[in-house]
Amino acid sequence: MRKIKAKITIPAIAQAAGVSTATVDRVLNSRLPVREATALRVIEAAERLGYHAVHVMRQRLPTSGSSYRLGFCLQKRASPFYQALAQALRNAVERHCGGRSTAIIEFVDDLEPLAIGEKLLELGRRCDALGVVALDHPHVNAAVAQLHAEHHPVLALLTDLSAPQRLGCVSIDNRQRGRTAAWAVRRLSRGEGVVGVFVGSHRYQGQEISEMAFRSALREQAPHLSVLDAQVNLEDEQMAYEATLGLLQRNPELLGLYDAAGGGAVGIVRALREEGQGRGIVLVCHELTPAHRLGLLDGTIDLVIQTPLAALCDTAVRVLLQALEPGQEPVLGRPHILPFEIYTSENV
Repeated sequence: MRKIKAKITIPAIAQAAGVSTATVDRVLNSRLPVREATALRVIEAAERLGYHAVHVMRQRLPTSGSSYRLGFCLQKRASPFYQALAQALRNAVERHCGGRSTAIIEFVDDLEPLAIGEKLLELGRRCDALGVVALDHPHVNAAVAQLHAEHHPVLALLTDLSAPQRLGCVSIDNRQRGRTAAWAVRRLSRGEGVVGVFVGSHRYQGQEISEMAFRSALREQAPHLSVLDAQVNLEDEQMAYEATLGLLQRNPELLGLYDAAGGGAVGIVRALREEGQGRGIVLVCHELTPAHRLGLLDGTIDLVIQTPLAALCDTAVRVLLQALEPGQEPVLGRPHILPFEIYTSENV
């Protein structure tokens, strides 16, 4: 028997958006003016619920005519993940603003903190507001503080910063991510042994939290597994490859690997294919890139924890636009936590 989909009601949309039913009615029927940020929140809630008339609501979205330059400073231009993130950001700006605003996206391959700080200042001053993926370092935080003083709001993406002047951070729950990786290693590995962990840098807050959570969960739930000192790979494929070969040679009892960064997993996979065949080493990494998908399919990777890019970018654009609303004092330091996705060879 065919299942009949429940009808999405205006009260249900109002509850999901945190507004009144009258506000939803105004957005749907353009009865009275509604702030653009509020209208966007209503439309996003309706879209999540599967409301049939979302396209009508978008067509009737009240516009202020404001045109903004939204800047995004990402890392590693050659990274498939950051290229996917860049495209998702462009799509989000188009969804929220149509042709009224522009996404200006630049990449930083030099991870030296002073260079990142200088790039933030240069890009931020060309834009109305800025989203950034960066190391948590005094040079970076000083740039964020300076841009805030010059009325260019800054939002952290993926990994948080210490600067009190940031708008906040849009990310997944990094503690849950690390504990989920530990759960997978604990459940899939066999016997007693050691586990390796990789980070791109100890200066990424998100990676630091994931690593600590991973260690804590294994210490609590799997005392038979000993976690080795973290290997720093700067999210570089060759560095990760060489570090993994070293771990394999020094630790015949190696049972699992967790890449808390994601950018070096291609090198880890290459090393396991060459030297780790038949050892049953569990590998958990981040982000479902084309290479990671192949690793799942051939059994080299056991679990991938994925950031929901479309949701992350929609949230980031909404927060930046809200910070730019005339007469509004930007809310600082607010976390925006999104649920992550999990992939195995069975659901890619």
